Amino acid sequence: MAVKTGEKQPSPEAQLRAFIDRFDPKDQKLIRSIRAAVRKRFPTANELAYDYSSHVVIAYSPTEQAIDAIVAIDARAGDMRLYLMGPKLPDPKKLLMGSGKQARYVSLEAASKLAHPDVKALIAAAIEQARVPLPSKGKGEVIMRGSTAKERARRRTT
Repeated sequence: MAVKTGEKQPSPEAQLRAFIDRFDPKDQKLIRSIRAAVRKRFPTANELAYDYSSHVVIAYSPTEQAIDAIVAIDARAGDMRLYLMGPKLPDPKKLLMGSGKQARYVSLEAASKLAHPDVKALIAAAIEQARVPLPSKGKGEVIMRGSTAKERARRRTT
């Protein structure tokens, strides 16, 4: 989101909403409902927002660092995922997908899937294994993080 000289920078919340607005209306509705449900579950966590060319990632972290994130929403056109961080999350129902060593995901067709007991158990396990505990009070902030354009520029300079 380019800002002309002398113009006020949009708030992080406005920037994140603009990222979501790029999706088609059906995906926007799903992203917003999933975000609201995750935000309700993690009210004290910071939302670290990443804008990539084909998707948006919102990580929920007790700090301003992605390494400390507990869960993340990966929103793509027609494909929403909840990533859960933790190298050894118990998954007796075999819900987790992917082969990552630090994070695996559950596909989300609706925000209501977050309320499923098996998904809630995975989220609870991710919270228990978190590197940094969530603050017990307060309200997390939206924090803008790297985007594809910034990443490409950084790679060119190195």
